[in-house]
Amino acid sequence: MQKTHVAIIGGGLTGLSIAYFLSQRGISCTIFEQHDRCGGVISTIHHDGFTFECGPNTGVLGNVEIEKLFDELQTNCTLETAQKSAKVRLIWKQGAWRALPSGLWSAITTPLFTFFDKLRILGEPFRKAGINPNETVYELVLRRMGKSFHDYAVAPFINGVYAGNTKTLVTRFALAKLYALEQTYGSFIRGAIAKAKYNKKNSIPTPSKQVFTCKGGLQNLITALEKNSKATIFTQCQNVLVEPFQNEYNVRFTLNGQQENKTFSHVITTCNAYSLPRVLPWLSTYHTQIFESVEYAPVVQVAVGFKNWNGMNIQAFGGLVPPCENRDILGVLFPSSMFGNRAPQGGAMLSVFLGGMLRPDIIHKTDDEITAIVARELQHMLFIPHWNPDLIRIFRYTHAIVQYTKHMEQVFASIDEIEHTHTNLIIAGSVRNGIGMADRVLQAWNIAQRLSI
Repeated sequence: MQKTHVAIIGGGLTGLSIAYFLSQRGISCTIFEQHDRCGGVISTIHHDGFTFECGPNTGVLGNVEIEKLFDELQTNCTLETAQKSAKVRLIWKQGAWRALPSGLWSAITTPLFTFFDKLRILGEPFRKAGINPNETVYELVLRRMGKSFHDYAVAPFINGVYAGNTKTLVTRFALAKLYALEQTYGSFIRGAIAKAKYNKKNSIPTPSKQVFTCKGGLQNLITALEKNSKATIFTQCQNVLVEPFQNEYNVRFTLNGQQENKTFSHVITTCNAYSLPRVLPWLSTYHTQIFESVEYAPVVQVAVGFKNWNGMNIQAFGGLVPPCENRDILGVLFPSSMFGNRAPQGGAMLSVFLGGMLRPDIIHKTDDEITAIVARELQHMLFIPHWNPDLIRIFRYTHAIVQYTKHMEQVFASIDEIEHTHTNLIIAGSVRNGIGMADRVLQAWNIAQRLSI
């Protein structure tokens, strides 16, 4: 273990988490980050009484590894879970917000789904499992639950998580846990019940699945990981590339105009797929084409703050907009309703999302055009009598969220082949193992376990 020196390419949440877990095991590591700060798109801004995020607004405590991470970092980073009102998830349908069902009675009475599809949902445990490994989310939901359930539950959920298209996202990649339930137990409902019983019987800890942030913003998680990782961190690294050399790896990069070169026993990349051919210039033409063909959703996020809120009651997580409703936004979150100190007393902090795979044109619109869209949509949908926000900030991400389409089968096969050929090289990041913050932490923990053996 004394001879294990790990290079981590990319200082986002994945890279920092890997560095932290490796440091806990006594393994030295160095992070190479191209920007002037670590954290990737995770960044918090405090301005004029408002606190808002540039990237992800929330995460979900979806595994015990991320819960343990917060326990270990609590001296430098305080976990904040969403208030009870955040359990209300709103869906826009035919000119009004409807609460997504949260229990049996609300599922029976909701106007979101047709009567026939409600009966279909009751019959879900008795349907056969699918046999098409590349079945899309759209095809699976129609087969098991019906079109209205797709249109007013799954499609807006996919909009909120992937900013994606249900007709191209493959279930076994994009919703792997859901796919596993059907394949293992034959049903989502029967599978969830069976898994819960198994975990309880075998005393397997289950995550709370609460929505979370950090007090003061998610930037504090990044700061805590940097402080506790004990890693050497180089920021503003340009032209980073990795070259195999005998049984080690040379990492070449430019820092402050000077060419640098360092040697490591292991290398872990956490960059986006399209960056891999540049970081690993020796990749074959085939693998280069595979990585450069990975799709990413373009997303625009707009932070909107009001010091005096006069719109509708927004005591909820937020509202998602189904594509079939033909609106110009994907949805709007209500951070000031979920967490404390996000807006002045009596005010509101909103995060509006636009674009995605179904509306890629929006990211090319001007700031004035995007502001006009947000003003028009929010005034209509949140019943704001006068458009007079005290804060508007626009953030554009041309490659915001990786899309787990059928193409990912070739991507995963390429990664396996490259890692098999090049010992001690690991290709990580959101290109595999999920896109959520909890997924990133779990992947980092697994990699640290792998290198510790």
